[in-house]
Amino acid sequence: MYELKRRVRFYETDGMRVVYHGNYLNWLEEARVEYLRTAHIVLDDWMDMGIVFPIVEVHVKYLQSARYDDDVTVRTWLTHADRAKLVFQYEIVRDATGEVLVKAETTGTFTRMDNGRIARVPKEQIAELLRMSAEDQANYHG
Repeated sequence: MYELKRRVRFYETDGMRVVYHGNYLNWLEEARVEYLRTAHIVLDDWMDMGIVFPIVEVHVKYLQSARYDDDVTVRTWLTHADRAKLVFQYEIVRDATGEVLVKAETTGTFTRMDNGRIARVPKEQIAELLRMSAEDQANYHG
């Protein structure tokens, strides 16, 4: 599991100082990119190899609102990883109370930039990611 710590910025909120719902997706992306980085997958390097990682499906359940100046943690873990597809789960938690504010899931695919088709990447290139996914599945039951 990867945990991204952040503070809600004023520009991420609406007139009531509540986080605009679309901004949670940005937080999911920040956490997902950092999770991948811990597995030695740097998106710029993959783009140089002609591979991108588009998100093809998103499910979000909004339980509570984050507010301006809240400290929050975005918890991220993999529930599925293979040579073509990754499924991430997320929880966004208000640090002060431990309340789960958002639960989400994203599905992404390794995709060739030249033709837009799904790529099956070599296992060697994602070995650390597969190890992390197995560890997440064994240790996290959220």
